[in-house]
Amino acid sequence: MKVILINEVTGLGTAGDVVDVKDGYARNFLLPRHLATPWTKGGQKQVDAITTARASREVRSLEEAKQLKGRLESASVTVPAKAGNAGRLFGAVSTADIADAVKAAGGPELDRRRIEVQGHIKSTGSYQALVRLHPDVQAMVPFEVVAR
Repeated sequence: MKVILINEVTGLGTAGDVVDVKDGYARNFLLPRHLATPWTKGGQKQVDAITTARASREVRSLEEAKQLKGRLESASVTVPAKAGNAGRLFGAVSTADIADAVKAAGGPELDRRRIEVQGHIKSTGSYQALVRLHPDVQAMVPFEVVAR
């Protein structure tokens, strides 16, 4: 089934891409979550408009993304979380928590969907998160989880 991506989907594409996926994946995951719409000839005009707008923004944002990468990788980010004895957290640190901590540390406002962490963060310590700033630019943001 051909679909038009409305939002970025990791491993599949970015907004405006026309991709061919299995019917069940489209029906059960992409369409109910409003990540994609079915491809039609009329929808192709919408795709063209999205790609031209994205192309004009990307040239400008590539330079901004490279500058932002340097700022993020050198930033000191601390994520406070409720923790018990021995540093074990009550719950886990989410990507939204990381985005809030980056903003609180004086960084830019990041979209939580562009942040990726390896596994679940369930204890205090030092970690790194991958932030996709641009299709060509990714930043590794170091952060510290501390008990509050």
